[in-house]
Amino acid sequence: MKRKEFLRLAGAAAAGSLFAPGPAVRDVWVGAEGKTRVTVKLYELKLRQAWGLSRGTWTTRRNAYVRIERDGVVGLGEAAPIARYNETAESAAAFIDKARALLERDLSEYAVRFGEVDAVGPGEHAAKAALDMAILDWVGNRLKVPLWKFLGLGRDKAVTTTYSIGIDEVPVMQQKVRDAADFSVYKIKVGTADDRKIIEGIRAVTAKPLRADANEGWKTKEEALEMINWMAGLGVELVEQPLPASRLEDYAWLKDKVKIPVFADESLIQASDLPRIAPYFHGVNIKLMKCGGVQEAVRLAAMARALGLKLMIGCMIESSLGISAGAAIASLFDHADLDGNLLVSNDPFRGVRTVKDRLVLDDKPGLGVEGDLF
Repeated sequence: MKRKEFLRLAGAAAAGSLFAPGPAVRDVWVGAEGKTRVTVKLYELKLRQAWGLSRGTWTTRRNAYVRIERDGVVGLGEAAPIARYNETAESAAAFIDKARALLERDLSEYAVRFGEVDAVGPGEHAAKAALDMAILDWVGNRLKVPLWKFLGLGRDKAVTTTYSIGIDEVPVMQQKVRDAADFSVYKIKVGTADDRKIIEGIRAVTAKPLRADANEGWKTKEEALEMINWMAGLGVELVEQPLPASRLEDYAWLKDKVKIPVFADESLIQASDLPRIAPYFHGVNIKLMKCGGVQEAVRLAAMARALGLKLMIGCMIESSLGISAGAAIASLFDHADLDGNLLVSNDPFRGVRTVKDRLVLDDKPGLGVEGDLF
């Protein structure tokens, strides 16, 4: 099947299955014709501990938040900008401002609005995700139905999240694992010259399964192969993005030689990337902030399934607002890494609960989020 044909069919299938409200739903919109009030705020999330990746270390992350209100109904969204893609909280806020006029249109046509938001300009996927969240949250609140139920998804499946351990001195990383004893799987950030010491150090304090994320940190395909197969022997289940995203020829060489699955993260941004990268990976990590929101994430999941890929839903450093949006669709995925809110000390929202390592959805409408930011 040609790439364009695949995209058309997969996109239509995903959109048709989840984003086609029936007459009973459409009847609720009668009278929803008031003006939309849009408020944007920037907020600095403080990390409980330094957050180290192969490309840097942070103690705070600045995100943008949007609140829309029409006819007394509110919708909330979060943008956790990704510096690798030249995004900032300020650029996200500027994008949202450019898209304000679209929010005066019929919000019941949320799939149409998503396409219009995407067309406002290139990039700024975190801002697009915030607007997508806010519109869907508004829709759910208007209908008085949780987003997961509105999308036709259930909550019977037990969805558990990994707990992420950022790069630090090995004793510090070991203590982070001890402090997160309720979790059954840990994601370990790697991609440094000390990766063997890191994994050995973590193995010294836990026998639980591990997943490794190199964030493009290894330099050659030979180094990646050696490290991945060595890690496999120490109970690492999978590795994310071992090499730079652009080096697909190296991933082709690597794929059939590794003992455990390799997942794409930075190599996959949005749906148009998937046919190009799919042959070179065993799975993909889909993030709302990276792809542009809930609707695009669902489309990506459907496409990736059609290509035989394993699915992970991931996150950035986010509050409970963004994490709740990801949790609403997490049942579609094989693995969840939705712990960004657990890594911050000043979360301004309350939403999905993490009980031990299980994500627990409730019956509150929309995203089910409350907070004091606005």
